[in-house]
Amino acid sequence: MYTTSSVFLQSLANAGITHVFANWGSDHPALLEDLQRQRSEKDGQTTSKIITCPNEMVALTAAQGFAQVTGKPAAVIVHVDVGTQAMAGAIHNVDRGRVPVLIYAGASPFSSSGELRGSRNEWIMSVQDIPDQAAIVRQYMRFTSQIESGKVATGVVHRALQIATSHPKGPVYLWARREVMEEEVELSAVNTSIPLRKWPSVEPAALSPTAANTIARALSEAQSPLIITSHSGRNQDAVPLLSNLSTALGIPIVAVCPSAVAVPFSHPHFVGVTFLNGASHSHHLAKADVILVLDADVPWISAIQPPHPDARVFVVDSGDPLKTISAVGQWHVDAEMMCNADVVLALEGINTAVEAQIKTRNTSLVEERKTAVTAEHHEWVSSLDRLENTWPQDLQSGRATLPNVLGVLRRTIEEQTPSRSLGKTLVLNEGITNYAVVWNHMRTEAPGGQMTSGGSSLGWSLAAAVGAHMGAGKNYELIVSIVGDGSFLFCVPSSAYWIARRYETPFLTIVLNNGGWKAPKMSMLGCHPTGYGSQASSGAELSVGFGPNCPDYSQIAVAASAGWVWGKRVGGDGRNVKEELNAALAEAVRVVLEERRCAVLDCVLESI
Repeated sequence: MYTTSSVFLQSLANAGITHVFANWGSDHPALLEDLQRQRSEKDGQTTSKIITCPNEMVALTAAQGFAQVTGKPAAVIVHVDVGTQAMAGAIHNVDRGRVPVLIYAGASPFSSSGELRGSRNEWIMSVQDIPDQAAIVRQYMRFTSQIESGKVATGVVHRALQIATSHPKGPVYLWARREVMEEEVELSAVNTSIPLRKWPSVEPAALSPTAANTIARALSEAQSPLIITSHSGRNQDAVPLLSNLSTALGIPIVAVCPSAVAVPFSHPHFVGVTFLNGASHSHHLAKADVILVLDADVPWISAIQPPHPDARVFVVDSGDPLKTISAVGQWHVDAEMMCNADVVLALEGINTAVEAQIKTRNTSLVEERKTAVTAEHHEWVSSLDRLENTWPQDLQSGRATLPNVLGVLRRTIEEQTPSRSLGKTLVLNEGITNYAVVWNHMRTEAPGGQMTSGGSSLGWSLAAAVGAHMGAGKNYELIVSIVGDGSFLFCVPSSAYWIARRYETPFLTIVLNNGGWKAPKMSMLGCHPTGYGSQASSGAELSVGFGPNCPDYSQIAVAASAGWVWGKRVGGDGRNVKEELNAALAEAVRVVLEERRCAVLDCVLESI
């Protein structure tokens, strides 16, 4: 027997969906039945690999990690309205991160007296029948649609994926009633595939010649140009193009709230990463007379550190320069030009125009800039070295600093990975208040070598590592999740590590244990620097701390995996913290590389 579910699953496979992250419910009997039919006919295999996920947010986050490393969409299956809600903050992340994911949820049956196969036969099917299920997530989706018959299922799937993979990329949501998914169809309906070439993604747009020439001339003639980017590195082909533009004109590059590597860390004109905590933007912003903003949602915070009022600002965004499709709400940048263009095509156009204008370039000014910004880069790197090598005076009772931890981690990876480098290591950064510290000290060179969620909902890094491992294959020697202790709990580690064990996706987790939520404390101090909260004696008193009895994070992972995960806590126990950290990190990396198991190292830092 073949049903709408047969058509739906075959359509996903025909469209190139290789992984489906599933959390099953009472709305999915026809899907489960058809998957078992596939196994019986295909030597135990299914057309797409089904990944069982005991939590919906974890399922969507794993799909996000898969899509981030492959550039290809994954699918997620959840259970009616409650499963849709349970995807929680991951919905925000795939939207803001512009990640192509197809989400499917079943819905309660519409018949209640046995009129059709799939009619209501459980009490929950009445209470789960809500007026507009898609409304739960519609404002975060690029497209929502109901599948109303097996005869149209393939077209609905293809349209959804066509939209999800067009700029601005993002999630799509499909849903169907249980009777519809049980609807019987002929085998011909399953075997009839719509040619994918008839459903292409929208071709990416280039800059107009006028825009490319105007931006190139402005940058070439500027006294103090600046490039700000956040997400240009999502397309790895943009990395060498941006590097070339900066090199040609001696332009400093600042990565603001990045979600991907914009340029190699060692590029002499790269002057660092900021997540705009306090007045942490580059000093170049205030003096820049021309600013190129590439794929950046928040290039600066005007109330804290605005650019010079006379600066010429050019904004280039891959698909949504006014933030109307991603629906940011109140958003504005004082700009001379707003351009809707794919970042790779835009940089190609600007570089070509810069080369054509070489005869009018002030070569001596460019060389002066190169010398100055290169010296700044070297001094910045030296400052990172000093921080990493400055340990507490009392190594017995002291705690390692975050730069200490990251310096040892980086050197351990360079010593133990087959390539003896970070070139084939993927860092998933969920450091939150330490985003920039992690990004700067890990010193990532390779395009695609470090990522964040691209959104602001915490709980991304663990499941993203699982999905990234499934998608990356052997492209990475090691995957490392660096996560704050509060975010670690948001990641639903009991589910994430169970999946890692089930599907053998080993990765290293570094827990930055500062004893609570630093971010809300910093937000409070930003508004009330000398208020009552500033006088709180501890994070626990302020209700943002987890002490004095913090969870044993590594052992949560050990328990979730039935002992498969290696776990250890370091720091704060009276032992020599430097020796202990070096030994523990060496063992943790060895476990992942040689034993192919997850390892979790809980690093106790100075408490909030």
